[in-house]
Amino acid sequence: MEPSTLNKSSSSSSHTDFILFGFPGVTRYRPLLIVPFSSVYTVMIAGNSAVMTIIVLEKSLHSPMHILISSLLAVNVLYTTAITPKMILALVGLDQISLPGCLIQIFTVYTSLVFETVILLLMAVDRYLAISQPLQYWQIITTQLQIHFMVNALLRMCSVVVPLLSLVATLQYCRSNVIYHFHCEATMLFNLGCGDITKRKLVALVIRTAISLCDIGFILLSYLKVLHTVMKIAVGAARHKALHTCSTHLLVVTFMYTLGLLSAILNLSESSSYDVQNASSAIFFLLPTLLNPFIYGLRVKEIKEGFMKHWRCKESRSAPKGCSQTNAMSGSIHAHTCN
Repeated sequence: MEPSTLNKSSSSSSHTDFILFGFPGVTRYRPLLIVPFSSVYTVMIAGNSAVMTIIVLEKSLHSPMHILISSLLAVNVLYTTAITPKMILALVGLDQISLPGCLIQIFTVYTSLVFETVILLLMAVDRYLAISQPLQYWQIITTQLQIHFMVNALLRMCSVVVPLLSLVATLQYCRSNVIYHFHCEATMLFNLGCGDITKRKLVALVIRTAISLCDIGFILLSYLKVLHTVMKIAVGAARHKALHTCSTHLLVVTFMYTLGLLSAILNLSESSSYDVQNASSAIFFLLPTLLNPFIYGLRVKEIKEGFMKHWRCKESRSAPKGCSQTNAMSGSIHAHTCN
């Protein structure tokens, strides 16, 4: 399947519509990719929705840490939803996207990633305060503090997303209108620009690299501080519980940034084919969102117990009438947990 032909010839006019032509090296088999990507997206939505629903329904999970986990999953779903449905449509030939559509996609993805970093940093702060100052925890983790972090996220968004969007929006596109990717990506769009786009690409790279390094540095330092505090203060079962919780967050952070670093290296490498770049980007965007609900659902005790509680309640409510007497005792034991 070849990319749709809009107007790929060079001209003085700027293209306002583009073609998303991801995985060009496997043109013949591109429609077959619909099955795995659709399946992954379905499982991803179901898994994240299940964990978020449990956190909302279970009052015992309305603590700052669990709310942050729910917020992280919501942000993950947001940016993958901004990409995946359009990618699936492109694989069946509905591959056109307008410049405003590209800008909206870039804005959604980059804004979500900025908020994701802020949430991860707030998780580290939350764990540090819960371990080092448990008695003052609820006095410190206030709505005011959360608003402060959200304001910080907005400022970071303005410092990262707005400059990138302005660089993309003001560029004249006369080289081609074919984006060899499954979503609008700033670097790919720069390559379609007229004239010398080296300075724009350099500015975008510096902004993204500087912010990413700062994010990774702050988060890693925060968790090192948390681990140091755990080893210094907590003992016995308390230490084991704290380490288990922190290791879960560290696993998510390490996983996400490792995939992001590998994807960035492959996308910047001139020797990497479009298919390799597309595959690495797909893994970076989809895999953490797919696995995060399972990581938190299995490793965070309170969430796992919330699932078990609602599963037992569902079973007791759907049990056949003939089993009511048999289940009377177990029903009375668990009745209070289903209210």
